[in-house]
Amino acid sequence: MKNRKFLTAVIAVMLSCALAACGGQTGTQQTTIAAAAEAAAETAASAQITAEEVTKAAAEETVAENAEAKTEASEEASEAGGASAESSAAGEVSGPVTITDMLGREITLEQPATRVVALTPSDCEILFAIGAGDTLVGRGEYCDYPAAVLDIPAVQSGAETNIEEILALEPQLLIMSAMSQTEEQAAQLEAAGVQVVISDAQDIAGVYTAIEMIGKLMGRDESAAEVIDNMKAIFAEIEEKSTGDGSKTIYFEVSPLEYGLYTAGAHTFMDEVANMLGVKNCFADVEGWGAISEEQVLKRNPDYIMTITMYYGEGPTPEEEILGRAGWENVTAVKNKAILNLVDNELSRPAPRLADGARKLYDFVYGEDAE
Repeated sequence: MKNRKFLTAVIAVMLSCALAACGGQTGTQQTTIAAAAEAAAETAASAQITAEEVTKAAAEETVAENAEAKTEASEEASEAGGASAESSAAGEVSGPVTITDMLGREITLEQPATRVVALTPSDCEILFAIGAGDTLVGRGEYCDYPAAVLDIPAVQSGAETNIEEILALEPQLLIMSAMSQTEEQAAQLEAAGVQVVISDAQDIAGVYTAIEMIGKLMGRDESAAEVIDNMKAIFAEIEEKSTGDGSKTIYFEVSPLEYGLYTAGAHTFMDEVANMLGVKNCFADVEGWGAISEEQVLKRNPDYIMTITMYYGEGPTPEEEILGRAGWENVTAVKNKAILNLVDNELSRPAPRLADGARKLYDFVYGEDAE
């Protein structure tokens, strides 16, 4: 039951866009678990010289000139280290910050945020990717990447969001997705003095917007720009190397047969990555994230299947489960065992690691040694 509940939560996040289009969602579907890219820790080396050493050096007249030079160099290094440490703690810039969130609301902070609660895994990943992971004082219960995020207090999210639990962490800023919490909950938090920002990426362009927005809120505009540029470079490299002409098809299985098949359709980041690879999404006629039937998959006969189903170490793996489905034996992907399971959310969260997921899908389609 625990595994089923967890998997259902995963599916709910992936389908949030489709559910919004349908005009409603259930409590389970509100459960947020969409992750966060592992950020490099920023460190500052600080070379210092003690007052005692300076006095001693000054007293030694025969090496006075060298001692003076050494003192000057050490002080400069110390100042540089201090400035770097301050930058790490407070961000790259200071002063008032104004952004427009992904619901079109204008948000102003007096200074870049230093105490943040992020409820969605993708936003946690973004914070770490831009070097602002140390500002997190709370995370949504399903935020699990990078590993360092697990040391941060977890709070309930989605339909079970606990306002008092969040307020106890004394955040300045709460980042959440458009469908994770209700407007009433957001209003309660804002009334208590917590700025609420909506991050709601559904495609790659939206991911860039989210990274830029969060970078600005944290005073890390340059770091955010670097993350975006790196993603763009990887995508461009993959697109340039890919030789597909759209004749091969891929089926993205977001929810397994056991829970009802769902897939990624047009205008999703999975669909965009397929296009980069020159592979056709066999459900490109589905808008966003949508329910499909087993018969539709069999009729469309994909050349490749990518699944994001979790595996808990018992029973058949997700790949084995698909290979063993009755009636699927004549599907080209099944006959060729061309099934990829990405279990680390590289291609299922709107975050910087989408570039890593695109690389893995490229290696799967073209072979790891493909040039």
